[in-house]
Amino acid sequence: MVTLMISEQERHRLNSDNYWHWYQQGKWLDKQERYEEAIACYEKSLAVRPDDYWAWYDRGNAWQALGSYGEAIASFDRALKARPGDYWAWYNRGCVALEDLDLYEEAIASFNKAQSIRKHDYWTWFRRGDALRHLSRYQEAIASYDKALAVRPDDYWAWFRRGDVLGHLDRYEEAIASYEEALKIDSKAFWAWYKRGEACRNIGRYEEAIASYDRALLIEPDDDYGWYNQACCAAKLGNVELAVKCLQQAINLNPEENRQLAKIDSDFDQIRENQQFELWQTDGGES
Repeated sequence: MVTLMISEQERHRLNSDNYWHWYQQGKWLDKQERYEEAIACYEKSLAVRPDDYWAWYDRGNAWQALGSYGEAIASFDRALKARPGDYWAWYNRGCVALEDLDLYEEAIASFNKAQSIRKHDYWTWFRRGDALRHLSRYQEAIASYDKALAVRPDDYWAWFRRGDVLGHLDRYEEAIASYEEALKIDSKAFWAWYKRGEACRNIGRYEEAIASYDRALLIEPDDDYGWYNQACCAAKLGNVELAVKCLQQAINLNPEENRQLAKIDSDFDQIRENQQFELWQTDGGES
């Protein structure tokens, strides 16, 4: 009987080869979007190297793809034990907390860590701004979006989000300026035109609001809110014909809600006694 003796050095080599076999198999399955099988391979590789950063990190990404967000964060936490100064693990951890679990404070803490590693990274500042926006911490959100724009001054989404936050602070002139910057980048962006219209409406610039809603409705003509808000602006200007036309279109698209809303909306008060508007109401607001 022959006993095969394996040295510690040879055992280490064999274990190392085994690790790479399972890890590389997991990566291949990951690329095929076979995430459950990939996770099983990563776990086999971790049985050999339990503190390996890459296997934990990729395991976290696979769990995120499967929608198991708690497992994803737990995996990123294990990866960060191995490499506490790793940008990607902190950033991805923040994205899961922000976008998938609505854990905004936790997301901000993760993005702060990522930002301390890469101070001029656009995505970290942008996502941090989003998390702060969800918490209604608007001044801090603006500061984060400004940092993102310092890196990418031509980014549509940072300008758009900045405008949205400024609107929440009733800083409508600045919001309009941000939406206009966004529209320089993407002139066919429905929401930037729509939000610009809202901001103009809120400060009584009704003609500009109508023009913005017009541009939005060229992009999405079936948006009943755009038609309704345009009707409100027309009523404020005393333009009964346009108000009736837009309100009718809003009602055609969403009869139950918009017909009832028009009956009580104070925006229409100054034209309610107008003969044309009264006739339209008498007809029941029907086309």
